[in-house]
Amino acid sequence: MKTARQWSIAGLGPQDLRIREAEIAAPGVGEMVVRTEAVSLNFRDKLVMENGMGLPLAFPFVPVSDMAGVVEAVGTGVTRFKPGDRVISTFMPGRLDGNGLGNARNPPYRTLGGAHPGVLSEYVTFPADWFVAAPKTLDAGEASTLPCAGLTAWMALIESGHLKAGDKVLVQGTGGVALFAVQIARAHGAEIFVTSSSAEKLERVRGLGVKHLLARDGWVDGLLDLTDGYGADHVLDIAGGSGFAQSLKAVAVGGRISLIGVFGGLEISGSAPDLLLKAPIVQGISVGHRRALEDFVLAVDVVGLKPVIDRRYRFEEAAEAFAHLDRGPFGKIVIEF
Repeated sequence: MKTARQWSIAGLGPQDLRIREAEIAAPGVGEMVVRTEAVSLNFRDKLVMENGMGLPLAFPFVPVSDMAGVVEAVGTGVTRFKPGDRVISTFMPGRLDGNGLGNARNPPYRTLGGAHPGVLSEYVTFPADWFVAAPKTLDAGEASTLPCAGLTAWMALIESGHLKAGDKVLVQGTGGVALFAVQIARAHGAEIFVTSSSAEKLERVRGLGVKHLLARDGWVDGLLDLTDGYGADHVLDIAGGSGFAQSLKAVAVGGRISLIGVFGGLEISGSAPDLLLKAPIVQGISVGHRRALEDFVLAVDVVGLKPVIDRRYRFEEAAEAFAHLDRGPFGKIVIEF
């Protein structure tokens, strides 16, 4: 019996996170075994470990949703990949295209590192449909950042947002999704505005070619002054909560707000007149489907996009990597195997 090391928790609470041994399952029909080379962390990974986020976790639970690896073995019926292929995971397994899986009473939220096991393991055995081919121009650490943060930004601006050259894009913060949005928007010829409470991080954003940098306090007035009152065609709202009112004030007439995060709370609020008179599109972005990830991978290779990585940790340093996530990185945190 072959085993693999994996980080897991036996019950809710990150204090129990430690390395355990687990059997490597043989690939069944339609499945394949993938050797993990790198994973990247999202803030939700921390929340799932801390409180479960209402998900039906199976213990011992392996956290983390995003990985890059190499196919080791394939089961009967697998035709999309062969041993030796480089792949990345999909955040929402089974969502191949179109709307999410679920209904109004039970919205779709069956993800890796949640309802499904996570990937902070030396090997995983999953259906082949849960993977896409990795980009050719990125190393494993870089590629592991695409499935959640990268695809979220791509869905907000391109797949759902239909971004075009010259559009004004307001991005809140300097986390993983935000910096992917900056790079995607810049590649499409958009005019970009970034907000942050950190002057140091704003200076680092300047290094990505962003000219319009706004302190978090008073950013709406700053945006409106810079655009002669026009506002932003696209607002990426990372926080939600009561701050959603600021997004409504900032969005242009007929513009679009993409609600991506809930750091400000699970209930959003804002001015009804702003919503009625500006008539913006308000869209919730819950990452995206496999086809869009394949499109994004192609775009990454064509334009040479390089994800912003704050720091790379070794497999044995997973606890330190999560602690860094708590401190608020500039870009992504990666764990390499």
